[in-house]
Amino acid sequence: MPDATPRDPSAASGGPPTAASLLDGARRPRAVLLDFHGTIVQVEPAERWVRLAAAACGTDLPADRCAGLADALVTAGRAGGPRPGRIPPELAEAYADRDLSEPAHRTAYTGLAATVDTGIDGLPDALYERLLDPDGWRLYPDTVPMLRALRAAGVPVAVVSNIGFDVLPIAAALGLADLIDHWLLSYQLGTCKPDPAIFLRGCAAVRHEPEQTLMVGDTQADAAAAAIGCPTLVLPATEPDQVHGLAAILHLLGITG
Repeated sequence: MPDATPRDPSAASGGPPTAASLLDGARRPRAVLLDFHGTIVQVEPAERWVRLAAAACGTDLPADRCAGLADALVTAGRAGGPRPGRIPPELAEAYADRDLSEPAHRTAYTGLAATVDTGIDGLPDALYERLLDPDGWRLYPDTVPMLRALRAAGVPVAVVSNIGFDVLPIAAALGLADLIDHWLLSYQLGTCKPDPAIFLRGCAAVRHEPEQTLMVGDTQADAAAAAIGCPTLVLPATEPDQVHGLAAILHLLGITG
C-alpha cells in the first residue's frame, strides 16, 4: 500500500526548504545571514538627511525647500535609496564598482548629488558624510530584540552586505557589534550579491550548510541565496521607525519568548 504521508517536495528535488517544512520543524535553519541596510537598519529620512547636511555647510533650509531638494537628491541617487533614473556617463564606472571600492562608492554618490543644482557649496560631500555618521542611520524597533533572541538561543549570525564602506563603526554605535558574529562586506570580499560566492562565504562563517542557513534581506539579490540551497526570507520595505517583521526569523527557527 502506498505511503500516504505528505512529503516535503524540496527534499526530493534537493532545493531549498519550503515554508511548510521550516514551520513544521522538519528542516529548521540553525544559522542566519542578514542583509544590513533595509533589513536590520535604515538610513535616516531624506528631509532630515538634507537638512542636517545643509546645516553642516552653514545653510539653514526652510522646510519647503528642504523637501524639494530631498526629492531631487533621492531621485538623482542616494546611497540606500532607489536606483538613479539616469547615471551620467562619467559616473558609470564608479557606480558599477560602488560596492567594491570605498573610493568608487564616494565618487558615485557625491557625483550623483552634484548633478542637482542646490546652490549650497560643499553639499554633496556633506550628504555623503551623513552616510558615514551613525546619527544618519536608524534601527528598526524589532532589530535588537530579534538579535538578542538569536544570541540567547545560540544561533550564529552573520551580516552579508553589498556595501562600499565599513559599517562596523555604525553598527557599534547602534549597539549591534556584540550581537553579530561575522561581517561579510562586499567591498572587502571583492564580490557582491547575487554572486553565490558571497553566500557560500557567509555559510562557511556561521559553520552551517546552506540548507541549514536562513538568508534574510529585502531585495532579489538577497533572494539569490536560494540558488545555493539557502532558505530565504525577503521582507517588504518599511519606514525607519516601524516594526519590520523581523520576528518572522524567530518564528521560522522555532524560537519563542
